[in-house]
Amino acid sequence: MTQLQRGFSTRAVHGGEARPNPYRAVTTPIVQTSTYTFESTADVRAFKEAQQSGAPQRRGEYGRYGNPTQWAAEDKIAALEGAEEALLFSSGMNAVTTALLALLSPGDHLIVTQDLYRKTRQFCNTLLQRMGIATSYVPVGDVAALEAALRPQTRLLFTELPTNPYLRVVDLGRIADLVHARGARLFVDSTFATPYNLRPLEHGADLVVHSATKYLGGHNDLLAGVLVGPSSLIGPLREVQGMLGGVVDPGCAYLLLRGLKTLALRMERHNENGLRVARFLESQPAVERVWYPGLASHPDHAIATRLLRGFGGVVSFEVRGGMEGAAALVDALRVPLIGPSLGGVESLVEQPALMSHYELDPVERAAIGVTDGLVRYALGIEDADDLIADLEQALAQVPAGS
Repeated sequence: MTQLQRGFSTRAVHGGEARPNPYRAVTTPIVQTSTYTFESTADVRAFKEAQQSGAPQRRGEYGRYGNPTQWAAEDKIAALEGAEEALLFSSGMNAVTTALLALLSPGDHLIVTQDLYRKTRQFCNTLLQRMGIATSYVPVGDVAALEAALRPQTRLLFTELPTNPYLRVVDLGRIADLVHARGARLFVDSTFATPYNLRPLEHGADLVVHSATKYLGGHNDLLAGVLVGPSSLIGPLREVQGMLGGVVDPGCAYLLLRGLKTLALRMERHNENGLRVARFLESQPAVERVWYPGLASHPDHAIATRLLRGFGGVVSFEVRGGMEGAAALVDALRVPLIGPSLGGVESLVEQPALMSHYELDPVERAAIGVTDGLVRYALGIEDADDLIADLEQALAQVPAGS
């Protein structure tokens, strides 16, 4: 039975793992070294000749070019995505920026869907612009706007799926066909979906990125990113990474390996908690709107139902009373911690207008769709009944006149 034929949890546990591991250990060891040695000059020559031939190498020379613990984590993620290859980075942003720098040149044109992580937008608007790479933003779901934005110089479309923070879901197959017909590539940030809920490569994506800090690691204890795709793309990106240096350390790769083994179990609970909490919030008078693709009220519900296995553990919602109403709710919650991340076993809650967009004035925030009353709740794996009871008591603290 091939890796791809095996069930998701079987691949999550065993994918990428050697048999037997060194010392016959059950788990992949942490290979804590920065440098690898050679037996002789003839050994060095054979290594270099193999490199020049383009033959796949799973032997180290220097830690910036790879590590056995890293390779095991990469192989496991590739198995989960059904991809030829994966490449780990020191963070999700490092994976995104390295890919954009490697795939785009001065004079090229990039299209990005509007609802996205703030630092990705900032990178496009500053460093890429300075390099002579133009970026156009199109509304999520507006295929006509996407088609109109395409130029002869367009090389790449970048989209999140689902997006941050409104959990919009693009029609992946449709936009893949449109982009490929113009000779461009489709690059998808699938952090919120994870390989458990979606494998974008199966729907026409050319390259996939995850912030492995989130669901893949799953325990709020590591920073990492990963690119996943065909060897024809990942191989050259590995060369660029060796120059830019955004590598993951072996200890982090080990924590990621450990977290990945329970990804299916955790995602089942995240999906369950997300849907139950979203349904509860939609019935509350202090909540003006809930953004969750598992709800029929979400603008992309039909597409999400077709594409996604589950809808994830992030629920965004707008609270009556703007920033003060949202603050009253957040401060009254007792289960989640206030923090900017997501995807871990612990629930985290934040107000995007404060946490990630505070430096922008209200007009600028409104222009990119971040309202003052918006709350993003990244649900962990706690019991849904406890999360809902906590929300119920916190919503009672939102001032009635708000």
